[in-house]
Amino acid sequence: MHRAYPNKRGFVAVAILVIASLVAIPQAATAQDKQDKADDTKVVAKVNGKAITEADMRMAENELGRELGNIPPEVKRRALAEYLIDNVLFADAAEAEKLGSTPEFENQMRYLRNRMLREEYFEKTLKTAIGEDEAKKIYDAKIAELKPEDEVAARHILVDSEEKAKELRAKIEGGADFAEVAKESSNDTGSKENGGLLGYFGKGQMVPEFEAAAFKLKKGEMSEPVKTNFGWHIIKLEDRRRKEPPSFDTVKSTIMNSLVVKKAQEKSSEMREKAKLEYVDADIKKQIEEQKAKQAEAAAKKDGAKPEAAPKQ
Repeated sequence: MHRAYPNKRGFVAVAILVIASLVAIPQAATAQDKQDKADDTKVVAKVNGKAITEADMRMAENELGRELGNIPPEVKRRALAEYLIDNVLFADAAEAEKLGSTPEFENQMRYLRNRMLREEYFEKTLKTAIGEDEAKKIYDAKIAELKPEDEVAARHILVDSEEKAKELRAKIEGGADFAEVAKESSNDTGSKENGGLLGYFGKGQMVPEFEAAAFKLKKGEMSEPVKTNFGWHIIKLEDRRRKEPPSFDTVKSTIMNSLVVKKAQEKSSEMREKAKLEYVDADIKKQIEEQKAKQAEAAAKKDGAKPEAAPKQ
């Protein structure tokens, strides 16, 4: 049976309402500044003699940061303290009713312990095994594979008909400012207020007809009317430049995360080979056996050999 748990948001909301008046109290230094300098063991509050420390405050903030939004640091700090006080009070009440001794609670604690240990292994073992140098090598290799690519900046005016497009083009050729005509006449609400400016774009980012016309232009040139599924466009090329690849700093975390995932998969395979795995559930066991049979068949076809039956679990 599914068990309902108290909503942590409710506790936080109550704590914030209780201390909302603190916003106006002047502070010599922000509470967050004090927290940053404090030692994890520093006691923030006590509940029936049980200490709530700075370490507890940090963990609570990691859990509830988004719930607290952008409230002032001193208010956030008080809210976290009140939340932790409620945690201790309700935990003590649960202990008094021996709710921590039920099989259901023990199962949940076992699951949470395994999950926390898994997260610790990722943080302390897998992530620390990945160096920035390794990520930089991957970045450099990918950048070396990139082909030089141009991108252009353009303005455009979008109208419903070719006749209207020709009329506006003639007006611009007669001396009217392209940007002003775009503000007055373009149907593209997303760019008209900026004089039709679309900014820089590379190949593959615009519809083919628009892209082809834009990339044929020289800087300062204006196109003939161009038809797309949006209507009729007049395009003016503002600039052309070589597209710069993303810097290492902007993609470092993505590369590092992918390396961690790869290392985790390798470690999982290594540990699974050494572990004694037994699938007791009949449906899961059947799926595993079918998967192994398909893998063996595919490997045999690749090697030109007769497939062997997959071992049963």
